[in-house]
Amino acid sequence: MKDIKIIIVAFAALLSVSCLNKEPESAIPQKDAMQTFNDAEQTVTGIYALLKSSALYCGYLSILPDLQTDLVYAVDGYSNTFGDIWQWNIRSTNSDIESVYAALYRVVAACNFYLERIDAVAASITDDSKLETLDIYTGEVYLARALAFSELIKCFCKAYNPATAESELGIVLRTNYTDAQPQPRASLADSYTQVLRDIEQAEELLDEDDDAYSSAFLTRAAAYALHARVALYMEDWQSAIDYSTLLIEHKGFALSSAVSYYTSDMTYFDYMWNYDVGTEIIWRIGLTATDAMSAYSMGQIFLNFNNDYTYYYPDYVPAQWVLDLYSQSDMRYSSYFYPLQTGYAHALQWPLLVKYYGNQELISTNLLYHTVMAKPFRLAEQYLIRAEAYCRRETPDFSAASADISTLRAARVAGGGAITLTSDNYIEHIANERVRELYMEGFRLNDIKRWGNLYRNGEGFTRTKQSNSLAEGSSLSVATSNPLFVWPIPIHELEAPGSLVQPNESNK
Repeated sequence: MKDIKIIIVAFAALLSVSCLNKEPESAIPQKDAMQTFNDAEQTVTGIYALLKSSALYCGYLSILPDLQTDLVYAVDGYSNTFGDIWQWNIRSTNSDIESVYAALYRVVAACNFYLERIDAVAASITDDSKLETLDIYTGEVYLARALAFSELIKCFCKAYNPATAESELGIVLRTNYTDAQPQPRASLADSYTQVLRDIEQAEELLDEDDDAYSSAFLTRAAAYALHARVALYMEDWQSAIDYSTLLIEHKGFALSSAVSYYTSDMTYFDYMWNYDVGTEIIWRIGLTATDAMSAYSMGQIFLNFNNDYTYYYPDYVPAQWVLDLYSQSDMRYSSYFYPLQTGYAHALQWPLLVKYYGNQELISTNLLYHTVMAKPFRLAEQYLIRAEAYCRRETPDFSAASADISTLRAARVAGGGAITLTSDNYIEHIANERVRELYMEGFRLNDIKRWGNLYRNGEGFTRTKQSNSLAEGSSLSVATSNPLFVWPIPIHELEAPGSLVQPNESNK
């Protein structure tokens, strides 16, 4: 599969009336689809193509949750791109949120299509090596479905509380392709149970021999990474520790150092962001040059350099409080931010986000700026997961948590920057470190939501106007109890013929 040209198969066009409906009549009839090993291979390739959607990791799913919080400010004169998201004027008709919802369910539908047919395909094959390969493909598909379900839960459901999860709304658990009967949303508890079931299937089928850094394919290591993240979100602290430890101790991965140099002027951490290759990348979205030509440009709204290739016209600039989080010796700062002159009439000079300036090879060969390969799973997140879980388990281990944060910082801060966590300061320290490390990778909205009253007594965040920021939205206080921490279910999903999908509080 890894040498086959990416083919977006017919089911990629899913979204006729409802994101959850089966294929329109123009799709390939099931009796004619996925009958051979090659068909199965192309179907899996199509799933990877769907994961490259501009609505997912290389676009909206990574940017919008952070954009909605306190991490950036809209600049006076901006293009109004994602303006409703930033201003918290979010409605069930928002096309960007609708795109995320639809793209995730497209992935689910494609996975269901494969899983319904794979047993019949396997029964027709006698070649043991092909059967072993099909097992790997099936593991990848289970993991892709778990990933899509988990992201739907993260965006469209309340934070998991073990005491109330049985009574809270989860997602529509469409686990088959042919049965298009309307379904209501499952409980939040059942939704997470399905995610864990799929992850465990993937862990059984995937071969650890395929684990490798900077992989563009879903491996067992990626399954462990998702398992650790989901366990953290479910407040299953010991499982979060166990699965993150499997990766932290994995011989195939290591933190990409921001204090050691790969070339005379580029650290290993710089190289990871400039070329999308690094020893800490567990899974990345593998864009080819052809993919990149049509891919969403993640750095566009932060730079807009290609307006005239002379000046920068950012729609959004980093919040001053974020810039202040980095010490002078924190090498992440220069990898993520760089002071630049904007081309606006007000001539704002500001440290702009250059983390997504663009893959240097794509820039040099195609003059393609601001396009990068998203990195949904990095080893750095696993250190942050384990540290938080150590602090929040029934018997906290602040010493072990401090060691994890200090290890991460030793790879990022010249001279180390060790931190001591205690019962009084751990959540603020971990929250700040997650911002420093995971800035604009899509975690902040869910972090504030799931921490609830633990973080700043549930006050959420407050924006205070900064230089040349847009008046509307620059002075905004949002408590964690605000319903819009949970995105509204798209209106077309609620109003589809026969729909049983229940709305969120944010739909009202």
